[in-house]
Amino acid sequence: MRVCLASTSPARLMLLRQAGIEPEARAPQVDEEAVIAEVEATERRTLPAPEHVLLLARRKAADVAERLRAEDPAFDGFVIGGDSMFALGDEILGKPYTAEAATARWRDMRGRTGVLHSGHSVFRLAPGAEPREAFAVAEAAVSFAADVDDEEIAAYVASGEPLLVAGAFTVDSLGGAFIERVEGDPSTVVGMSLSTVRGLVRQLGGSWTALWNRS
Repeated sequence: MRVCLASTSPARLMLLRQAGIEPEARAPQVDEEAVIAEVEATERRTLPAPEHVLLLARRKAADVAERLRAEDPAFDGFVIGGDSMFALGDEILGKPYTAEAATARWRDMRGRTGVLHSGHSVFRLAPGAEPREAFAVAEAAVSFAADVDDEEIAAYVASGEPLLVAGAFTVDSLGGAFIERVEGDPSTVVGMSLSTVRGLVRQLGGSWTALWNRS
């Protein structure tokens, strides 16, 4: 049983590997900003975070699944796609990209709790059969330490770690020491809820343990 990760995220790849799965990986060819802009314009509303991440997760997984069917008709297994974003109050926080933005973000986050929203889409592909999809959103609340001082923030930002991750933090690396509590599946904060993906695989008739292929 093969597994294809519809993502180039090192964090999602690491999670699957830690869970005993060595997936193939394909980059989805999806213009995320254009997808969101088109849907919001059509529906004349701003998508809330759960709908935002689920839409992108489904589009990315569908793109890779479609290309796999065309290029590798013998593929028999699952395609896994995901997308994440962090919300602090009413504000959606993406990747800060710059040191200045990351510093301001951390000064605002300390002592507060935000929610990491993670969308998941899983496709079951089999030769000669129509693709089947299952999807879900997982959420985890993240509480930051109130006593994180400016010196610690400066050092963390200087490490470069928070610049290219949603919410400007990680829970499984340098940023973990500044997080006091996570409510929900911890892997959601890393990039993908493993318990949610397992449930989707089971919905599609698969066995999670049958996907284990790492010695």
